[in-house]
This record gives sequence, C-alpha cells and structure tokens, in this order.
Amino acid sequence: MACLNTRRWAADTALLVIAAAFVLPLAWVILSSVDPEANLTVKVPDGVTPDHFDAVLTPEITFTPLLNSLLLCGGGTALTVLCAVPAAYPLSRFRSRLNRPFLLTILFATSLPITAIMVPVYALFVQVNLIDTMQGTILFFAASQLPFAIWLMKNFMDGVPKELEEAAWTDGASMPQSLLRVVLPLMGPGVAVVTVFSFVMMWGNFFVPFMLLLTPEQMPAAVSVNEFFGNRGTVVYGQLAAFSVIYSTPVILLYVGVARRLGGGFALGGAVKG
Repeated sequence: MACLNTRRWAADTALLVIAAAFVLPLAWVILSSVDPEANLTVKVPDGVTPDHFDAVLTPEITFTPLLNSLLLCGGGTALTVLCAVPAAYPLSRFRSRLNRPFLLTILFATSLPITAIMVPVYALFVQVNLIDTMQGTILFFAASQLPFAIWLMKNFMDGVPKELEEAAWTDGASMPQSLLRVVLPLMGPGVAVVTVFSFVMMWGNFFVPFMLLLTPEQMPAAVSVNEFFGNRGTVVYGQLAAFSVIYSTPVILLYVGVARRLGGGFALGGAVKG
C-alpha cells in the first residue's frame, strides 16, 4: 500500500509540474496585459490598466496584421480541407497495393522540416512570380498542411461504414453524391478536427510568411509580433502581452465554434443494423 501511495504521489507531482509549465506562461500573458508595470515576473498587478490594449489596438499594429492572418490562414485552411476530402476518399474506399506506399510517403512528407524546403520554394516562387503575394502564400500553406490533413481525413473516413454508401448507390446516387450527402455529414467531427488543426498550425507559423511576403502591409500577426522586440533585447512586455491576448482570440473562437462538433462523435448509432 505504501508503495502504491508513493507511486501515486510521484505521478500527481509530475502532472502538477507539467500543468504549471502550461499555466504559468498563460497566467503571465493575462496578468501582464493589464499590469502597468509589466515585466517577466508572474505576479498579481498592483493596479489594472487598459493602456496596453489602447496602445496596440491600431490598424498598423493589430487590425491589418490580424486581417492578413485571417485571409492567409482561412484561405489556406479552406483549400486544405477541400483538397484533403477527395484525396482521402479513394485511399479509404478502394484497396490497392499503392495505398500503403502512398500513405508512407505522406507520413514522410509531414516529417520534413519547413526550413529544409524553403530555399527551393523561395527560388520557385520567384520564377513563377508568386513571391510577395497573398495567393502564393496561401497555396504554400495549403500544400504544407495537406499531407497530414489527408492522413487524418482518411482515418476519420474509415469510420464511416461503406454499407451506407452502397445503400445510396442502390437508390441511384453517384459516388460524388454519396461522398457529399452520406460520408461527409457523418464524419463532421473529423472535418472539424482537420479544420482546427490546419488553421492553428498556419496561424502560429512565423517562418513561411516571413520568407514569402516582403511588403510590410501584407505581413500577418505571427510576423508583426516581432515588432514588440526592440534593439539590445528591450521588450515592451505589457503591449506584447496585450497583443498576445488579442492574437489568441480567433483561435479560441474557432475552437469554441466547433467544440460541439468535436464532442459529438460519429452519429452512426442505429445507422447500420446487423
């Protein structure tokens, strides 16, 4: 019994340490955003001030970069999901000797570090006149997220019984119609997961827009946050924390918007009777 209690105490301690590693940075961001004397210390402020939010809520600092981020990440996410669905469908529904090599290739593509391919991508974008364009950055965002999105979408699609599609085919539905009207409605949580994952990965990406976009007016918030870091290591901590709160809001709203779909599971109960 003593040994069991010791192990439980050790596990609880480890979990508390891990939780603190996530909670402390979040607490610093929230507290420092309203602290008139914000610094790197996590502390309850002596007073509360909205000055940091007033300083960053300008078109140049916040509104334009956030709009650019929404255009880039929203467009990239929509393109990723639209391409992942038809790409995953044959992998899920048809058996072929090429399926496994193709899926392994997809997994390999997801493991490639983005820095290893940015030099040839930059040279290619210069050749095809896509450098410093929003549409070019959206295309690369979608291409970089597509391999893992296909992998996720295929696994979710495997959970939808093929018998439902066969019943639709018997009633005269075509394959695209069965995909749109039978498969996708039943794998709504899967589509939501792919959407949230793709959007979050693009939203926090600093390196890609920093390399492919040159005009300051087109920079997203992930790049403009660098403006809060001054020369010789000086940082405006209060404004940085306030901007971080605003910057995190769209991702939180997206998750809240799809939370019901994420928690709903696959509504397959009773759809197929043995």
